[in-house]
Amino acid sequence: MTERTPTAPEPWQPVIIGAGPAGLTAAYKIGQAGLTATVLESDPVVGGISRTVERDGWRFDIGGHRFFTKVSVVSELWHEILDDDDFLLRPRMSRIYYQGKFYDYPLKASNALRNLGIWESARCVLSYVWVRLHPPKDLTNFEGWVASRFGWRLYRKFFKTYTEKVWGVPAHQLQADWAAQRIKNLSLFSAVMNSLMPKRNQKEITSLIEEFEYPRFGPGMMWEKCHQLVTDQGSKVHLEHHVTRIEHAEGRATSVQSTGPSGPLTFPASAIISSMPLPHLLKAMDPPVPAEVQQAADSLTFRDFLTVALIVPAEEGFEDNWIYIHSPDVEVGRVQNFGQWSPHMVKEGRTCLGLEYFVTEGDHLWEASDEDLIAQATNELAVLDLVDPALVQGGHVVRMPRAYPMYDAAYRANVEVLRQWLTQHASNVHPVGRNGMHRYNNQDHSMLTAMLTVENLLGADHDVWQVNVEEDYHEETIST
Repeated sequence: MTERTPTAPEPWQPVIIGAGPAGLTAAYKIGQAGLTATVLESDPVVGGISRTVERDGWRFDIGGHRFFTKVSVVSELWHEILDDDDFLLRPRMSRIYYQGKFYDYPLKASNALRNLGIWESARCVLSYVWVRLHPPKDLTNFEGWVASRFGWRLYRKFFKTYTEKVWGVPAHQLQADWAAQRIKNLSLFSAVMNSLMPKRNQKEITSLIEEFEYPRFGPGMMWEKCHQLVTDQGSKVHLEHHVTRIEHAEGRATSVQSTGPSGPLTFPASAIISSMPLPHLLKAMDPPVPAEVQQAADSLTFRDFLTVALIVPAEEGFEDNWIYIHSPDVEVGRVQNFGQWSPHMVKEGRTCLGLEYFVTEGDHLWEASDEDLIAQATNELAVLDLVDPALVQGGHVVRMPRAYPMYDAAYRANVEVLRQWLTQHASNVHPVGRNGMHRYNNQDHSMLTAMLTVENLLGADHDVWQVNVEEDYHEETIST
């Protein structure tokens, strides 16, 4: 990154909404420029979805956060915030559970051949050859995009059921963007070639990395330390402050009002960096946005998430970081072994298995009691033949609203409506991060959007909306 002397506009009163990876990164970079900001966070803790939840001495990662990136400036920032000895180098191990068998992921040819059998493996290869000659007609949706890269048979075995658990809708109703951002340039050909090549730490395809860094006490350790650094720089971080109104006039936002433990407060704003959900940002505008913009905001929805963490003897765990559950017989979508992420997150002689459920706030799982969820998760471990229910020693439930922006057929058009309104009526409001931009960014891309936005406030001219969009863009190692 080119060093230069930043020039702050006058007056300088930026307000950052959200103290997750994007918001705290923005505050930290502002502090490095010798300036300060005000950060407003609705939750009582920092980190957003990258927080680490602690219950009775057990630590739970919300979703599993591998610290791996091709964005060099983000990697450098991780190691600037935490000391090198705060990171563990962990093997990336994961499998797919399908029809009572476990498939290695990344794909290993011998394992897949043994589980599928020679005849079914041949049919899968022929299916892949067929789609190379006869691509699906619609490559804009998830189903067509993935089938074009793996063939219809492998798509139905290893993508369809899990994806529909994650999103709660048929896979053909999802846009291909999610696959393009998660699977990127992986295909059956590249996966097989990788499995046949000599063992190495592959770093070119994110889905195939073999090892990654991880903070010893979970990802929240990173953001708790960053919170401390931001405060030491002189910025103010207000927890439990829910943003209720953003005033704007003459094409610019002028102030942010929040409600906190001591009541409502108003903060003048020369600029706003927002990682709050994009539709909520627009709904907070005062004067209110017009009806068509309100409708676009209402149409942007989210998928929610909960983890049931079950305590079991260490020997009942497994070597994987997580197992993808491609079985319609259970509602669980993925099972984490937190002890395989870091031994410092569990207690000696025991580990904690995190059963992840992809839900919609208000549905039967979200509204279920913790006791019922623990009982269901325990039973599903038995259905999957992973752990004897008699060995489960206790459990905890963690709910996380708005974990995933929904990628339905209209989401891009609705996001564009909101972007255009902000450009015309609140040009100093800058969405960043996953929910802030309604884009399934990883932690590193969320941080990069914040870093580039701060540079823009100091005189640069980056197109932040291009981060994690173009396949060629985010498949290359990025340095700025």
